[in-house]
Amino acid sequence: MGQHWANLLICAGTGCVACGALKVKAALEEEIKKHNLQDEIKIVLTGCNGFCAKGPLMIVYPDGIFYQILTPQNIPLLVEEHLLKGQPVKDLMYTPPGEKEPIPLMNDIPFFSHQVLLALRNRGLIDAESIDEYIARDGYLGVAKALFEMTPKEIIQTVKDSGLRGRGGAGFPTGLKWEFCAKAKGDIKYILCNGDEGDPGAFMDRSILEADPHAVLEGMIIGAKAIGAHKGYIYVRAEYPLAVERLGIAIDQATKYGLLGKDILGSGFDFEIEIYQGAGAFVCGEETALMISIEGRRGMPRPRPPFPAHKGLWQKPSVLNNVETFANIPQIILNGAKWYANFGTEKSKGTKVFALTGAVNNIGLIEVPMGIPLRKIIYDIGGGIQDRRKFKAVQIGGPSGGCIPESLLDIPVDFESITQTGAIMGSGGMVVMDETTCMVGIAKFFLEFTQDESCGKCPPCRVGTKVMLDILDNLTSGEGKEGDIERLEELAMTIRETALCGLGNTAPNPVLTTIKYFRDEYEAHIKEKRCPSRSCTPLLKFEVNIEMCKKCGKCVKVCPVDAIAWEKKQPAQINKEKCIYCKTCLRTCQFYAIE
Repeated sequence: MGQHWANLLICAGTGCVACGALKVKAALEEEIKKHNLQDEIKIVLTGCNGFCAKGPLMIVYPDGIFYQILTPQNIPLLVEEHLLKGQPVKDLMYTPPGEKEPIPLMNDIPFFSHQVLLALRNRGLIDAESIDEYIARDGYLGVAKALFEMTPKEIIQTVKDSGLRGRGGAGFPTGLKWEFCAKAKGDIKYILCNGDEGDPGAFMDRSILEADPHAVLEGMIIGAKAIGAHKGYIYVRAEYPLAVERLGIAIDQATKYGLLGKDILGSGFDFEIEIYQGAGAFVCGEETALMISIEGRRGMPRPRPPFPAHKGLWQKPSVLNNVETFANIPQIILNGAKWYANFGTEKSKGTKVFALTGAVNNIGLIEVPMGIPLRKIIYDIGGGIQDRRKFKAVQIGGPSGGCIPESLLDIPVDFESITQTGAIMGSGGMVVMDETTCMVGIAKFFLEFTQDESCGKCPPCRVGTKVMLDILDNLTSGEGKEGDIERLEELAMTIRETALCGLGNTAPNPVLTTIKYFRDEYEAHIKEKRCPSRSCTPLLKFEVNIEMCKKCGKCVKVCPVDAIAWEKKQPAQINKEKCIYCKTCLRTCQFYAIE
């Protein structure tokens, strides 16, 4: 056997580490040493592989065999069978829901095969803490081209021609933003990266920073050259310790290699990057609030104009893009604008990274071409809904987004189409909901988040969202009244039109879209004091429907307080004095016999 005849790539993103990836690595090292295979097998810790639902994960190269849900106890068998005998272990491979045979090769698994990787091109393939592995994958060739073969105007024109739009939520043309700043007067300019990812269920930026930090640094260097900046900041929330650590390592390595600092690669261009850790305020994802936070003040949005391209950080011309946007830049410069523009749609070029979460089987990080049907994401990549339940809605755009119903599952996922539904693309959160989800409760959940995260500077957001939340509280507790829906709509439109920043402007979106597509649920809460999804506890009776009860006794076994009485061949009965309304019986009963 030759040197390193096999590379074992273990996912070491936050999710897999939390599930025990490092223990799996330790067990592998022990077994490899036991069989004296140290010179023939190399273990590599990568960033997030993407298939988060199946971690800890490992890929065996060059075979391409994909192993999932590994434990230290699996390792002796895996080493014995696969690495010594050449017989891959089927029991440790991925088997699609409803299928009997596993899929050995990663690239054949539907979760991966339907994706197109641009921003995530190095996902799960390289050691995130090795600049050499990044360079081996054409890393920093884009910087070399930009510094030695292109003028700032040519860089900007290439980005404009590519059609790249900001991936942080608003979708503003990236090249146009750079052009505004490049033309602004000022000897000092700044380029900033927004890694302050705060949407519930979102982990796109974190995963990119953990898996491929050098791609972000390279994109920032190119952007700095384009606008004439010599100082950059990466704003990352402190709750992302692994991302911060790997970013710090990447900056040190790039500086040591002459890719950051003075006279980069002998080009005469100077540029340095500093990490700024945010305290976790959602509002600091707004560009002016983020800049004020870096200045050391409380992060609160300010009116625009003046726009940051003219007066940004410390009143100097500044450009702010998010992590995913910068990760795309090196490939656009290296391969050209036409190459990138071939992906996506006429108005939404390229790909989009999403954090696919919720009631879907294949939870994880995905990258898909713009224009892909939403149904394909949910069912082909996502593997459908958990527990064979029915799809109900998908929340896109986080707390600033909206809920898209089943009737719109065939819409293309691009900026224009998503906006027409009443939702927004946002930074890439995609939360799937099944039939057990109460849409009034979902609207309340997201509004609670935005109301809590409001900086309080402007009355429409500070007061208006609180009044809306009070109405939703009444609806979910059985105290809703006629006219509440109309009041919610009126308040929502007022807040949307008068709030100071994007957080307030978009905060009503979850309420407006759930009213638009699920108005019947709001009416049931008001007129019948009933929650159709059986989610709002104050509206539940906790009684057994004798006609629907199959007398199986499963509800009795799961009740934590013995509040359910049952005898064989008899329907169950609930003792309301003992019942603590935990809804365990509701979730267990497959026959909807509990009301």
